[in-house]
Amino acid sequence: MALIKIIGLLLEYPDESLWQHQQELRDLVSAQDPALLPFVDSYFAMPPLDRQADWCALFERGRATSLLLFEHVHAESRDRGQAMVDLMAQYARAGLELNCRELPDYLPLYLEYLSMQPEAEAQQGLLDVAPILALLGARLNERGSDFGALFDALLRVANSPLRSASVAAQVASETRDDTPAAMDAVWEEEQVKFIDSNACDSSAQRQHQRRFRDDTAPQYLDLSAGGTA
Repeated sequence: MALIKIIGLLLEYPDESLWQHQQELRDLVSAQDPALLPFVDSYFAMPPLDRQADWCALFERGRATSLLLFEHVHAESRDRGQAMVDLMAQYARAGLELNCRELPDYLPLYLEYLSMQPEAEAQQGLLDVAPILALLGARLNERGSDFGALFDALLRVANSPLRSASVAAQVASETRDDTPAAMDAVWEEEQVKFIDSNACDSSAQRQHQRRFRDDTAPQYLDLSAGGTA
């Protein structure tokens, strides 16, 4: 599904080459989900370097808006490792081979995978993570970011009854984990490691492991219970 692919590209770390193809993206979005056009216009109104800085501030400060899906379900529990293995096997069955750059639960990567699937399977894949999408969208809206529109667009594609507004009240009561005080607390408690346990870890994964500790953890999702918190 082309729209899923486009949203995945817009959620990735901004690549300057996108600005060279912005009219193509606008045309595709206009044909598939015109409600996203204001976001697309806003996205390209910002110079690439500024957009990159904005992206880092949104998605790499704190764990609450992490684009790693399992962060919002398993955190650092052992269940996360098995979930990673299962997802990699799912990718392999679809003929998608991963390199060391990203973890398998990285949302833009997952969206790329879904965009390659038949429509019904892609929709089901989005429904499987709909509570996470709604939560991320609500947190981004709470922070005044227009990126929240992308998550509601994915929920529309999935035909999910959930929207970012569904969990807005929950998010409003959370303590933000991207403030200077919260980030300082994380760095102060970091344990020094002299040996990398996995030579294939990406730099993003290493940053994720050392930055995000329990003291600033947001509320986690219990997907087995069918809820959104």
